[in-house]
Amino acid sequence: MVVENTHSLKHSPRKGGHSALMFLGLFLLTAVIMATGMGFLTITPWEVIEVVWARISGTPLNPAMNPSFPFVVMEVRLPRILAAALVGGGLAMAGAVFQSILLNPLADPYTLGVSSGAAFGASLALVLGIFGITIPAFFSVPLFAFIGAMTTLAAVFFLAAPDGRLSSNTLILSGVIVAAILSAGIGFIKYLADEQVGVIIFWLMGSFVGRTWSDVLLLAAFTLPCLLVMLYFARDLNVLALGGRMADSLGVNSRQVKKTLLFSASLLTAICVSVSGIIGFVGLIIPHLLRLLLGPDNRLLIPACFFGGGILLLTADTITRAWLPTELPIGVLTSLIGGPFFCLIFRRRQLGQRV
Repeated sequence: MVVENTHSLKHSPRKGGHSALMFLGLFLLTAVIMATGMGFLTITPWEVIEVVWARISGTPLNPAMNPSFPFVVMEVRLPRILAAALVGGGLAMAGAVFQSILLNPLADPYTLGVSSGAAFGASLALVLGIFGITIPAFFSVPLFAFIGAMTTLAAVFFLAAPDGRLSSNTLILSGVIVAAILSAGIGFIKYLADEQVGVIIFWLMGSFVGRTWSDVLLLAAFTLPCLLVMLYFARDLNVLALGGRMADSLGVNSRQVKKTLLFSASLLTAICVSVSGIIGFVGLIIPHLLRLLLGPDNRLLIPACFFGGGILLLTADTITRAWLPTELPIGVLTSLIGGPFFCLIFRRRQLGQRV
């Protein structure tokens, strides 16, 4: 039976899975084009495509086009939209990895406290000037966010498994405890920030306001390599579902695979948080839904999460940017959606139902 299971994990993705990936990819591309045209100034999808193609190819634009369209598309909306898509995809992939390693549908960067750790580090970097330390924000915020994320993950594992035996339930509880401590630390940083506290509060609630092409390049530089690493170890991650000892007997170095994937997921979370602030529950909702639709094969699930997370967060950002009368921090919107979803999964798990 073990041989049959591992064979199916290696050779038999769910039928129609690749078609679903293509559909999600095309849906995300369409969502990017549509969202770029939405806002106070309405731009048609064809005009969006024409502006982007003109910038890429160097061909002249239609003289009849509104002269403000190229600036609005390329410098105002598109960087923000691509940043939202990359952050959503990154958080969803990180959530899928955490859930697969821990075999717990409640695990994600937010519930494990990794997002709070990254936010604490990034917030600290933002107020370094108060202490007379000057480091370029483009360098210091991602670096401190990563250090905060990794330190938090280490603290959560230390608290959850003092005797070396790891339980996913105690890991979630440890994440909540550490996140509560970090919230107090972030509150102290906000107190020190004084006049800058408004910027930090809005950033901690999640926002893509003012994102630039530099942020997009930073996200792409880490998101895409982490995606490749996760795909490379996806088959091993499937085998880990059989248990650590069984995986080792089948030639998978379970300890090394877990370390590599946890490092990649934490790095991805840190970079996303350093750009967007804390955005919760994306890494919880998307992997759970796509696992129900596409099955547990991580070779299919992880890239699907990249597209699905991008679609969810891009949709939420477009709602706050283009539809609401006043822009709402996107982290508030995702929490309003994700909180009840988290309660539903938790309740079903308590009742012993399949999640």
